[in-house]
Amino acid sequence: MGWSSKNFHCFLLLVLLLLCRLSSGYDKLSCPTCKKITRNFLKGVEDTSRKNFGGGNTDWEERYLSKYEFSETRLVEIVESLCENSEFECNLMVETHEEYIERWWFTMQKDHPNFFLWFCVDTIKVCCPAGTFGVDCVGCIGGADRPCNGHGSCDGDGTRTGDGSCSCTKEYKGEECLDCAAGYYSEFQNETDSLCAACHPACKMCSGPSNKNCTECVTGWVEAGPDDDEHACVDVDECAAETLPCKQHEYCSNTEGSYSCEACHAACDACTGGGPEECINCTTGYTMEEQKCIDINECSLPDKVCTRENEDCVNTEGSFKCVCTEGYEDQDGACVEIKVPVQTKDSEEQNVVEPEALADVAPHEDL
Repeated sequence: MGWSSKNFHCFLLLVLLLLCRLSSGYDKLSCPTCKKITRNFLKGVEDTSRKNFGGGNTDWEERYLSKYEFSETRLVEIVESLCENSEFECNLMVETHEEYIERWWFTMQKDHPNFFLWFCVDTIKVCCPAGTFGVDCVGCIGGADRPCNGHGSCDGDGTRTGDGSCSCTKEYKGEECLDCAAGYYSEFQNETDSLCAACHPACKMCSGPSNKNCTECVTGWVEAGPDDDEHACVDVDECAAETLPCKQHEYCSNTEGSYSCEACHAACDACTGGGPEECINCTTGYTMEEQKCIDINECSLPDKVCTRENEDCVNTEGSFKCVCTEGYEDQDGACVEIKVPVQTKDSEEQNVVEPEALADVAPHEDL
């Protein structure tokens, strides 16, 4: 059967890719490509079913659609939708194995309804059943039903590639993903299964869920001394150190296993917390009263801070500003009176309309 939408240049390229494939054996693209082809094939079956079996004349359907259902015409429509023109790997596989596609369509699909299993696994042998890997589809560690004992992924799972080694999830380690990784402890374990749970945040290694079960503390935590009642990893209060870790205008806030530096209130030059009542000393423009930094009203000081003539002082938070008195404006560093233009008698007369003139104006009427 010949496929439409194939040109000579594309055919040559497919042949070259085929030669490369024969020389290189299986590759990691083979199985994903075959899976895509089978997915698109089944989608094509569904699409052509909706397109041509939408109801209508029953006699016509019995005579025509029963023939169309397994026809070469329908197969061509499906195959044309399997690959994009730019997908060379996909087109190569379809071109190379078109005989098998035809065979399954016309003679095999009744006995082998799973097209992926028949085509990709059993016939062209580029994929393996789930839970197996490699050329011979060997079972993954832990078995095909639970690769890596359910705690990781098997290299090459479902393909003809890979070595079957396990990549464990973060909680597990070991060849079979049965041992607990650092930061986790074993709640249960036998020959075929295990359950690992997270240690307390204080523990780098542990034997149980509490900070009393730590065998090694993480950074930011320290093992309690021999004089303490309980042997455990406890938080290090970095904010209690003799030399504080934060910059000026910041205060230290201790957290479990760490600390953060937060900005002081605007009134504080140095502080122990975020409010104006937690200032150690005040910044310029504020003064300490009853253990709290409050704004200095510079405008109420005995000595004037705004010294220009016709100038007023306006207090602001932590500062002040000097503005010209109402009716004055700043000109070249001085507050100068704003002069309002004086209206002359002639201009007033020009704006006056005599009553007689108004009487001469005809009233407006709608036409």
